[in-house]
Amino acid sequence: MSDSLVIIPTYNEKENIETMIHKVFSLSKKFHLLIIDDGSPDGTGKIVKNLQKDYPDCLFLLERTGKLGLGTAYITGFRWALDRAYEFIFEMDADFSHNPDDLERLYAACVTGGDVAIGSRYVSGGKVKNWPVSRILMSYFASVYVNTILWMGIKDTTAGFKCYRREVLATIDLEKIRFMGYAFQVEMKYTAYRHGFKLVEVPITFIDRVLGTSKMSAKIFKEAFFGVFLIKGKEL
Repeated sequence: MSDSLVIIPTYNEKENIETMIHKVFSLSKKFHLLIIDDGSPDGTGKIVKNLQKDYPDCLFLLERTGKLGLGTAYITGFRWALDRAYEFIFEMDADFSHNPDDLERLYAACVTGGDVAIGSRYVSGGKVKNWPVSRILMSYFASVYVNTILWMGIKDTTAGFKCYRREVLATIDLEKIRFMGYAFQVEMKYTAYRHGFKLVEVPITFIDRVLGTSKMSAKIFKEAFFGVFLIKGKEL
């Protein structure tokens, strides 16, 4: 049994998912892995099912019908984790933009006092690779914009590579999380912050995906931009 569950939502990630699964299970720290696949037409779910034979009792798959969104996938995963004995629950992308080696560093940050450990591109030591300058600037100033309004004291407010202590997710009313796209990441951090939990940032190197297609869109970015004001005014 592991005390840690890594949740990875997928949609058309056949180029990455097998390598990612093998990499997570090669780490010295023992993690369990939950893949939440939104009916990928490229066969991502089938690849995971085949690998479950190699990793019984530590690789899990939830298959959903249709592309239901990042936020709903994570909330489904959070509830699944809370129904079991996991003490540390992680969010991570399937495309290797988040380095699996950093899972152990996020884990250590929570074990040593953090309630939410955030893999941060914009603290000292953090980096972004393979992004055009225009996208780096958009992402950086989006975080500055969010922090100006919400003032959480976090440099990378839109980061999606995180570790939560169980208590955080058990305390947050997941029914009240309203955003399901890019703004989901901001809302979860702010809600944890409002509840008095300690948010810590761990520097990471974020590398743009090499294989597969990005899920980012103008609609998702717009939701985050205007959703910040609704997040600020929400009730816990």
